[in-house]
Amino acid sequence: MQLLSYRYRIYPNKTQAALLSEMLADFCELYNAALEQRILAYEKGVRVSRDDQQAALPQIRKELANQGRWSATAQQRVIRKLDKTFQAFFARCKRGEKPGFPRFKPTRNYRAAEFRLSDGLTIKKSRKIGFVGIPGEIKVKWHRELPSKPKTAVLVHKDNKWHIIFYVSVLPVNRASPDSVGLDLGLVSLVALSNGDDVGHPKMSKRSAAKERRLKRAFARCKYGSRARKKRKQQVSKFQFRIGAARRDFLHKESRKIVDRFGRIAIESLNVQAMAKGILATQIRDASWGIFIEMLRYKAVNAGCELVEVNPRGTSQTCPKCGAIKAKALHQRKHRCPCGCVLDRDVAAAMVIHDRAFGKPLGASGESPSQPVAA
Repeated sequence: MQLLSYRYRIYPNKTQAALLSEMLADFCELYNAALEQRILAYEKGVRVSRDDQQAALPQIRKELANQGRWSATAQQRVIRKLDKTFQAFFARCKRGEKPGFPRFKPTRNYRAAEFRLSDGLTIKKSRKIGFVGIPGEIKVKWHRELPSKPKTAVLVHKDNKWHIIFYVSVLPVNRASPDSVGLDLGLVSLVALSNGDDVGHPKMSKRSAAKERRLKRAFARCKYGSRARKKRKQQVSKFQFRIGAARRDFLHKESRKIVDRFGRIAIESLNVQAMAKGILATQIRDASWGIFIEMLRYKAVNAGCELVEVNPRGTSQTCPKCGAIKAKALHQRKHRCPCGCVLDRDVAAAMVIHDRAFGKPLGASGESPSQPVAA
């Protein structure tokens, strides 16, 4: 079984939207109160667990009218969210990292709440949804059908839009395609395939940079606290949301094409987070390699494809024909080897990735090169 998320736009009326915002604000207040309780208890040498805080919820709901009007299970998940934050904090401490201590959240940044289906959130026969504490039913834009009945959902408020994300368990589909391919992620082309094809780089950030600068300058000129400043801020936020949506749409479509076409896929095991801190940080973030790889992973599982991640060491420096090391600077876009192999640099790297994943020998010895080279 695989857990997939399905996101839908919802359209609450003004009254419902105001109450949904109040609900998120109350959940934020509960989160901050639970965090404060843990901090004070630690200072006194007392341990407060998730079960202790959840056991106190009935009394809180009885004493505070604003908390008593919402779903109790959704409030339990607020406590669980805080507990997960502490677990992640202590896990990073054990690994020798220096993580930031869990922080109090401002109301404006608390944008999501988790629900259990039929307990706090229900899908009505009218195909609309209802929340505990929210009068009436809320329209949903069902742009695609759910493959099975969901058990949990997350309400999200971002950029003045409301969405509901359903989490559904699905069975993977068996594929019969024996075709295999190696993928090399790049900045000239987003993806180069070992069969010679490539996927062009949309360069969303570069194409939208001029307009984004104009919107930000207009926002910066507005007086603090004015209605014009608030309006300009919404314009910037809306524009950035549209660029991000266009980027995700492009990555979804291209990853789906690859998964539908090939039964075995090889990629490099890249530390994208570390690479995005280097001199090519802007270009890598615009390409969104991490998002693309994650899309490939879950779509490959769902489609029954085999996804293999290989060591990226030296893939762009190795000749796919003879296995010799041919060092190249970043600006050199052609692979030229004395053996006569002349290929696009990224296509050659994709072929090496394919060979490493699926066992095709490199060179006369049939072994991959082990010399210390740059990727």
